[in-house]
Amino acid sequence: MRPLALICLLSFTACATPQPSAPSERLYFALELRHDGRLVGRPKLLGETGKRIRVEKRGPGAAQPDYELALAPSESGPGGFALDLDVALPGTEGHSTLHLLHGEERKLELGKHPGELQVVLLVMKVDSPEFQALMSLAGSRGRGQTGSI
Repeated sequence: MRPLALICLLSFTACATPQPSAPSERLYFALELRHDGRLVGRPKLLGETGKRIRVEKRGPGAAQPDYELALAPSESGPGGFALDLDVALPGTEGHSTLHLLHGEERKLELGKHPGELQVVLLVMKVDSPEFQALMSLAGSRGRGQTGSI
């Protein structure tokens, strides 16, 4: 084989070799769900980029869930996350695709009518100082102090 042909072959092989995928990022989600202004739930969830999260809250013996959630997070640039969000409540549902930064809280209006379905969503990296501070705050409130997260 000629030297030039060998260089071309090696270049092609290097491009065709699959690159190792980035490790998934562990994430914390805090949501608040409201239907026509009435609080339906405040789920707190742990997940990972690249893995879909499905949650359903159903009261004992209830035929229909209070709510259903599906979150599909993925990384989106430095410190950012893309998120597909599906929410279903009795009588209404909504979908949003959004981009959030670590620690960002976003208020969303979903559903067919204004004020019908409101979602407040916060996302944080689990291994971040901000998440650790939030968990410390939640722990101290759990020991007799008042307030809500």
